Amino acid sequence: MTDVSRTAISPGASPLFLREDEVRRGIELLYFGYTRLTNAIDRELVTQGLGRAHHRALYFIARQPGLTVGELLKLLAITKQSLGRVLKELQDRQFILTSPGVLDRRQKLLRLTEKGADLEAELFRQLRQRLSSAYVSAGQESVTGFWHVLEGLIPESDRKMVFDLRGDNL
Repeated sequence: MTDVSRTAISPGASPLFLREDEVRRGIELLYFGYTRLTNAIDRELVTQGLGRAHHRALYFIARQPGLTVGELLKLLAITKQSLGRVLKELQDRQFILTSPGVLDRRQKLLRLTEKGADLEAELFRQLRQRLSSAYVSAGQESVTGFWHVLEGLIPESDRKMVFDLRGDNL
């Protein structure tokens, strides 16, 4: 069933959706969509003196309080050095707290402070507003298709980690 409320101007994908033009269109839409989505929070991050790497760390720590530094490193797929700088700044600015692991005291467990939780919630509110609007415009079937495409971009070896954020069982 077609959603008549759609305001998208792109035509539907052709049966030849693997042609170069179609793939390039998908890359362009992904790039521009992500840029416009994150532009909403970039302004808030700048006022806080933070960047997107800080936001990604705050987001995943909010999703999994007690996350270890090693687990966050895997989720973000960045270097240990880069993550170290981000976490140090977030801790110095009192957005996160670290504590030793319960079973392995060498581990660092991460959680947001109240200040960090407030910032993450505001950033999420802005992202949710934009993404929800796009979801409503596209309709449920399109959202499901969008998720399937994004899931297909995740290497098989990383899917369990990603689905564990929601508690999905593969």
